[in-house]
Amino acid sequence: MKNSFKLLSLLLGFGMAFSFTACTEDDDNNGGNENETTNVIVTDNITENTTWTSENVYQLGGRIAVEAGATLTIEPGTIIKGEAGTGSNATALLIARDATIMAEGEATAPIIFTSVADEITPEDVAAGDFASPNLPPDINGLWGGVIVLGNAHISVGDGTTAQIEGIPSTDTNGEYGGTDDEDNSGVLKYISIRHGGSNIGEGNEINGLTLGGVGNKTVVENIEVVANQDDGIEWFGGTVNVSNVVVWNPGDDGLDTDQAWNGTCSNFAVIHPQGSLFELDGPEGTYINGNHTFTNGICKAGELGEELIDFDASTNVNMSDVYFYDVPNENIVVEEYADMVAATSSSVSNLEYTLADGVDASVVFDGIDAAELTEVAEGQNTVGPQTSIFSWTWAAAANAF
Repeated sequence: MKNSFKLLSLLLGFGMAFSFTACTEDDDNNGGNENETTNVIVTDNITENTTWTSENVYQLGGRIAVEAGATLTIEPGTIIKGEAGTGSNATALLIARDATIMAEGEATAPIIFTSVADEITPEDVAAGDFASPNLPPDINGLWGGVIVLGNAHISVGDGTTAQIEGIPSTDTNGEYGGTDDEDNSGVLKYISIRHGGSNIGEGNEINGLTLGGVGNKTVVENIEVVANQDDGIEWFGGTVNVSNVVVWNPGDDGLDTDQAWNGTCSNFAVIHPQGSLFELDGPEGTYINGNHTFTNGICKAGELGEELIDFDASTNVNMSDVYFYDVPNENIVVEEYADMVAATSSSVSNLEYTLADGVDASVVFDGIDAAELTEVAEGQNTVGPQTSIFSWTWAAAANAF
């Protein structure tokens, strides 16, 4: 209720401010006249090569797809803001199969996806102020998110393709999967995605970053997801590798895998999810070759609503060199680990932890071999990434680690 009141106040305040803002509707998605336009409203799918520049703020007026054959280039320091919308009208940027996104931000000029209620400006980013000036880092569900789809293997029944969650079945741009594990959807670097996760149905929201059947020629690195109503990042099959990731304050799980993802997530931080730190699921069909890896991470639990790690008995996953801390009680545990190890080739190794006083590690890490667990004083971990690699993020500026 408290968050709902804050959200209503923010949206009402934004509506008053926005009524005095000059905007140009960009039906051609050509960036408009950069000498006159500060706010470019994008309402049509992108069907030809298009560049978004840092001089403008691009406002997504709905679900915008980059369609097959087109490339969307986003320059460093560019801000993209999504309008509010729920259900089939949820706002999102969708990169369809055989389309390309070239979003190469920089540590000094990240690309920011956020809500229209966020007052952050290109001038803020140019000055090195990457935090929202008005939205707190726990307000979520103000728009949708970023969805990238490819042609790599997924595990769904007897087929090779499916419709991604969050996109109506009537929109063929939502189809993903195939047999090309070296598919290339482009580049995502130094991207911050904030305040997303619009409701699309009962208990169903859009993830901050959705990767559906994305191939391993796609580059995804230096990604931050802040305050998404659903998961921070969710993989639906595919073979894409992801590195240098921060997920902060997700409304559900931090990192979520489905449909036999076959890739590696390295150098990551998950901070205070309301669901689980990880929800790791396996195949959902006849394709069972997915075997994914999480390595070199730090996980700050806090008062989780669900499990520390939610394994599925059919998951093929290898997890190593991860530090867990801020674990306050024994209600936060590892789920189904023994069942998974008995049924798959999964493994967990070299975990470090700092638990609250009186919390029993054998309860929290139920089933995991004690030889793979090491207790350390808080902040004295020898595994996990150096947090300096996240220095560009809002999470770092807020000392969230």
